[in-house]
Amino acid sequence: MKMPLYQPPVHVQTQTYNAPGIRIHYPRISGLANPRAEERINRAIVEKIQEMQRIQQHVQTGSNPQTVGNFEIKTNERGILSLMLSNYTYSTPMAHGYTVAKGLTFYTGSGASYALSDLFKPGSNYQALLTDEINAQIKKRNLPVLEGTAVTVQPTQDYYLADKALVIFYPLYSITPYYVGFPMFPVSVYVLQNIAAEEGPLTILAADIA
Repeated sequence: MKMPLYQPPVHVQTQTYNAPGIRIHYPRISGLANPRAEERINRAIVEKIQEMQRIQQHVQTGSNPQTVGNFEIKTNERGILSLMLSNYTYSTPMAHGYTVAKGLTFYTGSGASYALSDLFKPGSNYQALLTDEINAQIKKRNLPVLEGTAVTVQPTQDYYLADKALVIFYPLYSITPYYVGFPMFPVSVYVLQNIAAEEGPLTILAADIA
């Protein structure tokens, strides 16, 4: 399906879910020409927040958990909506709280969501290319990698799109120590064009519409 480049930003409203020990701010999309697409996007956001809560329940196993959730809109143009959700929870007597972060990227015309693998042509070597790029950035930035950890890129890897870049990120503790925070690795959409899906977000964001 041909995706038109001239599409206005979607309207994003901040909603808040309050419950004892929980305060989660999350985005709600409205005003789309396709009501089914709008419903599909909003449902996916809520489901992702619920998934993040389940992760916290396995990590923050103390008592009286306190949760704060937020979000950031990373891209909202050309029919592409990319966002990052975060969920911080602390429970007594844990040494410190834990933050879960997840990325979501949608085509607003249909409400379709994109896993990392969907951004690239079938059969392309995107995993190897991104793995090499990320390991090069780790070396250049002198990031401390946990001993015995092989840094690779999986088809379901967390990411978002922002500023003409694909930003790959990893959970806390997964490849670096806690104090590093979320290790994030931007890759320009322009260097990925040879392997980008022809009608996918990477191609749309790289297109010249001037």
